[in-house]
Amino acid sequence: MHLPIVLVVLIIMMASLGKASAHELPQYCETSCGNVSITFPFGSGPGCYYSDEFRVTCNRSHSDGPTLLLRASNIVITNLSISTGEIEVTSYVAHDCYDSNGLRDENTSNDPSFTLMYFQVSTKNRFVAIGCNADANILGSRGDESYGTGCISVCDNTSSITNGSCSGIGCCEVKIPEGIGAFNLSVSNFFNHTSDVLDFNPCSHAFVVNQEYNYFNFSSTNLQNFQSIKEMPMLLDWAIGNETCEIASQDTKNFLCKGNSECIEEYAGPGYRCRCKQGYAGNPYLKDNCTNINECQLEGIDVCLHKCEDTIGNYTCSCPRGYSGDGRKYGSGCTVKQSFVIMISICTSVAGLFLLLLFTWIYLGLKRHKNLILREKFFKQNGGIMLQQRISGVGGSQIQAKLYTVEELEKATNNYDQSRIIGKGGYGTVFKGILPDDKIVAIKQSRIADQTQTQTQVDQFINEVLILSQINHRNVVKLIGCCLETEVPSLVYEFIPNGTLFDHIHNECKSKAITWDIRLRIATETAGALSYLHFAASVPIIHRDVKPMNILIDSCYAAKVADFGASKLIPMDQNELATMVQGTLGYLDPEYFHTGQLTEKSDVYSFGVVLVELLTGKKIVDFSKPEKERHLTKSFIASLENGILLEVLDENLQLKEVPHDIVLVSRLAQRCLHVKGDERPTMKEVALELEGISALMIDRHPWVKSTSNEEATEYLLNGPSEDSEDTDDADTSPNAFFSIICMPKITPMTGRRYR
Repeated sequence: MHLPIVLVVLIIMMASLGKASAHELPQYCETSCGNVSITFPFGSGPGCYYSDEFRVTCNRSHSDGPTLLLRASNIVITNLSISTGEIEVTSYVAHDCYDSNGLRDENTSNDPSFTLMYFQVSTKNRFVAIGCNADANILGSRGDESYGTGCISVCDNTSSITNGSCSGIGCCEVKIPEGIGAFNLSVSNFFNHTSDVLDFNPCSHAFVVNQEYNYFNFSSTNLQNFQSIKEMPMLLDWAIGNETCEIASQDTKNFLCKGNSECIEEYAGPGYRCRCKQGYAGNPYLKDNCTNINECQLEGIDVCLHKCEDTIGNYTCSCPRGYSGDGRKYGSGCTVKQSFVIMISICTSVAGLFLLLLFTWIYLGLKRHKNLILREKFFKQNGGIMLQQRISGVGGSQIQAKLYTVEELEKATNNYDQSRIIGKGGYGTVFKGILPDDKIVAIKQSRIADQTQTQTQVDQFINEVLILSQINHRNVVKLIGCCLETEVPSLVYEFIPNGTLFDHIHNECKSKAITWDIRLRIATETAGALSYLHFAASVPIIHRDVKPMNILIDSCYAAKVADFGASKLIPMDQNELATMVQGTLGYLDPEYFHTGQLTEKSDVYSFGVVLVELLTGKKIVDFSKPEKERHLTKSFIASLENGILLEVLDENLQLKEVPHDIVLVSRLAQRCLHVKGDERPTMKEVALELEGISALMIDRHPWVKSTSNEEATEYLLNGPSEDSEDTDDADTSPNAFFSIICMPKITPMTGRRYR
């Protein structure tokens, strides 16, 4: 045989081995080089790689140890991946450095190149430049097209740099477009390096780097010591050939995606890639290398709810007995069969019914016994025995109120539903209740916060029962009954439907509806009720918490004094009583506050504050105002003394000048607010004076039309009005009107001073 013919045959044989199909992978092929695995279609020996572009060489004499090179070039491969179709290689870094004199170092490399024929630079890479006046560029090619881009990085000092950010200050970056197969890097400085810059930035640098796993994270220290870095990791995309899956699959001999692998085109470059089908794992480029995965035995994977059975390319799950479904943890799961449910339900129902009857019988018996013990305990705890003793100790008076059971009050309030709450105070919560006879009542549930206050609050509760049981006045809220059988005792009152005086004064809509006539009548009725408590009750009673919140208004705008939780009974032989100071800020008698001596004049002071509130329509204490204006009573008295009363009166009264009767009420309020109790009128005098002022306003009396105030006073002295006899404590003595007689002649005012 001639020599040329032998050479031709050898060349043909070598070519056939260099492009081995998936059927013919020799056993002697290297599988690793250093820490890098070598997997077909890559290989290093004849027949071990698919085509020449996938040929690799293992340099075992490299100073850093065995190094895998692409096609015997200087391109170092650091990782091969057949699942993603990528290889990680090292790319050069371009440097442009200056010496201590600010002169460029000609030995630095500022234009490294990277050339590939069958691979493309992955878009997961970034082109990065580092430096304080760096001008970096990348020039590349995409087939027959050229590509170029770059970025500029500037900075004056390291303090302006943000670590981890490549936004242009000390570091800049741009994306790599698709399809780049070759490129050149260049970097230069657009300003000469001066000594102050050289201290922290002697060089500028440019490189392409894989940023998928944050291989590079910029730091200000890179400006000074990055010149020692020669290479950076970069990703390359690869695929088989240049044809699509559809065209390549027609060549059945050389098409690699066979057996349990499938062809995919999920990237922008030319050629095709192979992938094992779902349920299989292995190298999809080798025939029959994609083998079945046993999902049931994979560590850390719990795919079934009950039992798992592996199948070819998949798995099946089964459910326990009595359940149906696919049994998969992330599928429809397992559900109970209807027949099984019925059987279990019947057995459970029979057993449950028996146990229910047994436990119900035991529970009801124990509950009945426990309730009897609890009711007796609560009756004693809530002062039932104390109430009986105190009733017998005040002259044998009997409580006329009804004792209600727990069930009656729970039914009346719908188990004390929150929607039934109509008010809350310092001594309890008030619910709206409906009794079996459809009578609407107000049920006050006493407030017991903790054991340290229990005895005090029980005393207040019993005190309120005792006081209300002795009061029979049309302007005092009526006690209907009480309940002592629960942990929290309750009182049952008549229901007053129109809210509190506080609501009517300070609610903008309601305040317009209560004219001065109505306000005066409310004040008169309230004064009459307090006068009754002080002088007509069998044992004098001091309310101790007179304020608009404790004055209820019915549908006819009649006043009802309520909330006697803080009230005190005053023995007949005593004029004052030493007690712990108790009341509401703004309404509290200052003399009582400082001395602790409670007298009937304490209620007079509080009522004077109520009069001021009725006249002005403002809150007594307002901390949002300056300190001098926070207390309304002070500014009210000052306006009265300075003749500018009109300025503080309620705007809803719509007054252009101050009527004579308002001046009289204002003067009365002033006397009630004297600091010394001895200088205040009694509640009886206040009530009678208000009745006299009310009588002056009744147009049907002929003396109202008199132009002389003295004539009106004379009429009052000779014959008081019938309205002054509404209560048992009415007094027709001329002395009752002493304050009116002593008043100087007062003319209506329009904001001017008067005397």
